[in-house]
Amino acid sequence: MRTPLYPLKRRADFLRVAALRRKWAMPGLVLQVAPNPADAEAKPRIGFTASRKVGGAVQRNRARRRLREAVRAILAPHAAPGLDYVVIAREETVVRPWGDLLRDLETAMRRLKSWRESA
Repeated sequence: MRTPLYPLKRRADFLRVAALRRKWAMPGLVLQVAPNPADAEAKPRIGFTASRKVGGAVQRNRARRRLREAVRAILAPHAAPGLDYVVIAREETVVRPWGDLLRDLETAMRRLKSWRESA
């Protein structure tokens, strides 16, 4: 069953997730995970970011779109409740083959022990 994901919108939330330094870097992306301080049973929240290192506005938007689709395919069915996720685009995100990008996200989730078997 697909877990609904809610967006991280506030800068403070992004900074809180980054401050815990629980992350895993892969060639196509960086995944950061932190518990939601408000509620351990809360729905998982997700945020996306792409810096200028990724490229111009067109490349950054393309990278974010690719990451959103990867999250819909991989993270949504297996996201653990009560966690906040931040997915950071890398230069490789735009040109990385789709299957490799999906594998990167799955590997990062398993390494961070935030993988939940779908019910």
